[in-house]
Amino acid sequence: MQDLGISHVELLVLVLLLLVAALAFLAKRLSIPYPIVLVLGGLCLSLVPEAPRVSLDPNIVFFAILPPLLFSAAFHTSWREFRNNLVSIIMLAFGLVGFTIYGVAAVTRWMLPAFNWKLGLVLGAVVATTDPISATATAKRLGIPRKITDLLEAESLVNDGSGLVALKFTAALLITGVTPSFLLGTGELLYLIFAGVVIGLIIGVAVHKIQRRITDAPIEITISLVTPYLAYLAAEGAQCSGVMATLACGLYLGRHSSGYFSLRARIESSAVWNTLDFMLNGIVFLVLGLQLPSILAGIEALSRKEVIVDGALFSLLVILLRLLWVYPGSWISSRIRRYVDLNRTETFSPAAIFVVGWSGMRGVLALAAAISLPERLNNGLPFPQRNLLIFLTFCVIFATLVLQGLSLPALMRRLGLTGALGTRGEEELARREMITAALESLERLRQEGSRERAEIHDQLERYYRRRLALLGERAAKEGRPPNQQFERQDSLAQQLRAVERSIALKLRNENKIHDEVLRALERELDLLDARFAEAEY
Repeated sequence: MQDLGISHVELLVLVLLLLVAALAFLAKRLSIPYPIVLVLGGLCLSLVPEAPRVSLDPNIVFFAILPPLLFSAAFHTSWREFRNNLVSIIMLAFGLVGFTIYGVAAVTRWMLPAFNWKLGLVLGAVVATTDPISATATAKRLGIPRKITDLLEAESLVNDGSGLVALKFTAALLITGVTPSFLLGTGELLYLIFAGVVIGLIIGVAVHKIQRRITDAPIEITISLVTPYLAYLAAEGAQCSGVMATLACGLYLGRHSSGYFSLRARIESSAVWNTLDFMLNGIVFLVLGLQLPSILAGIEALSRKEVIVDGALFSLLVILLRLLWVYPGSWISSRIRRYVDLNRTETFSPAAIFVVGWSGMRGVLALAAAISLPERLNNGLPFPQRNLLIFLTFCVIFATLVLQGLSLPALMRRLGLTGALGTRGEEELARREMITAALESLERLRQEGSRERAEIHDQLERYYRRRLALLGERAAKEGRPPNQQFERQDSLAQQLRAVERSIALKLRNENKIHDEVLRALERELDLLDARFAEAEY
């Protein structure tokens, strides 16, 4: 941030957070993914002459913002879906990245005469990283098949790592002017990727062992907040991919979190991480829109009309390259899966493949990657076409994030991909098996226990059998959907909890109970509300 004192910086951060909250609320009212509204809000704010100029510092993005966002996304990624989609993920996160890099390099030599082969490779690596937050937000709101959103989220995780590794490699070719041999280049690339994964797993295992010995929620949450930075910085210190390290660490800890987080830590960490994700993503997308003045200032010496046309054509090229790849890539993936594992031969429909191809949104990571390029080469000469490269990257971000993002709802409805049930069926299956197992265990305890406990066993049995009935048996006999009967009961129970809450507040206001007692009672009611609101049972 330029020419701002400490107090001004604090005020600016406060204003940005307030804008994030206001624009996110507006996005919800308009049923538009919040990243799109935040970028457009930032663009509009940047046109106000009195608005402060906020510069995007790549170091802040890479070392302060990116690690927790990557870790959180990896932590909540389904390992089952990641493993099942591994071939498709590799085809998108590595195959498509390579196809984009070489496709951009080949076409820009013809489309942009000022770009040579090496500069085209750098530009291709910059725009190869995707940011599908907008796409997945739209997909989840419309209820398209969960396997599409799982694939997009997993692609973005690995893609961030592969794209930045490719940028580091291609930028070194241009900056140093030295072209390594094929074997040396391949070895360096593999080291960047696999060394990062190994470091991330080592840190993940170490954190897992430490967390298992701790049962204090604030300490557990603090360690979870520090972990992504530890993985990222350790890998960067070893001259390998910090993104890959953070990804591997997050996947490992997310898979094993049930075994080391205490009850209180699981409840409270979810709120902490959700808030952190929202604030960081919100500021990132808002600041992304605020970059327009500085980007336009960088191309003042060029013909405004020509660069706008170049930006539009280049954005179209990037979109077409992804669409050209996804269909043959999906076909190859299905063939590989058929040979590797006959039990997982499910393929995506042509409509689903098109949505995957249309959901290649770029975000702040691509712009930060472009801005992070040095202004001068090792020989002292200026970095060629750096300002134009940044402008072209911004054009791709706007075209893919805003234009494609806004078109996704209509496209999904047109293709008939809305209204999917997601994991509802799996959830009901799990609940049924859990309750059945609990009843079987209760019966064993009844036989082993004394007669004095018979009444307790009877009460628990009635409770579990009622839960089992509410999952579908009785409602199905009446010809209603399985969850409809529970929804009516939950609505009534929610009203009763509201009465309890009002009485507790009344007693506190009358000074009959302590504030701490009120908070304890509210916490019990809040947990009940959260349980029924989130799990729907």
